[in-house]
Amino acid sequence: MLIRCIEKSACWLGWASSRHTILLSLFSLCSGAQAVDVGLAGVFPGKALLTIDGGVPRTVAVGSRTAEGVTVLSVDSQTATIEANGRKQVLRVGQNVASQSSAGGGGKATLTADGRGHFVTTGNVNGTTVRFLVDTGATMISLGASEARRIGLDTSKGRTAFVNTANGQAVVTHVKLDTVRVGEIVINNVDAVVHQQEMPFALLGMSFLNRMEMQRDGQTMTLRKRY
Repeated sequence: MLIRCIEKSACWLGWASSRHTILLSLFSLCSGAQAVDVGLAGVFPGKALLTIDGGVPRTVAVGSRTAEGVTVLSVDSQTATIEANGRKQVLRVGQNVASQSSAGGGGKATLTADGRGHFVTTGNVNGTTVRFLVDTGATMISLGASEARRIGLDTSKGRTAFVNTANGQAVVTHVKLDTVRVGEIVINNVDAVVHQQEMPFALLGMSFLNRMEMQRDGQTMTLRKRY
């Protein structure tokens, strides 16, 4: 069975994130019986990380409209301007979200940017140490061929998928990871793709990150487990 998953996995080639500001905020938009609740979980160049009606965060590009009728009009380093419920609204940072969501614990991880502004960290997949590069443009965790073999993944049980990379379309295998650990955070049953070629890092994509609260403070990024 062929499935298509779109993944922008070239961040190690030119992902300049030194000015990426990850914001945490929540704003309830109400306009009639069909109003939707929209929260801003993160801001990145050209896209916003939104929570809609309490759902998990998802990236929405500027100019795109979600199925719930939320359109991202613009983003900057501090805010995202959206249109929902028939009106425009600017969503801004609100630290209360992090304190409320994190009250139940669940662990955290603190990452430090390297000289190029990339967040690289040592994690663990199925009990095996892995070097991760944080990539919010990657739909799923992405692993190179030899990395998958070292971890002991059986790709013969996975599903064939196509992804778009900086070098064009590539064939990958969609698998499930039993456990992924970064810092104190442990997530079970995580979606991932295995590439046929080698990769300099494993990409820590949104199949892991969309379950986190992410906060950037200068050269430091803090991840907190949401659920």
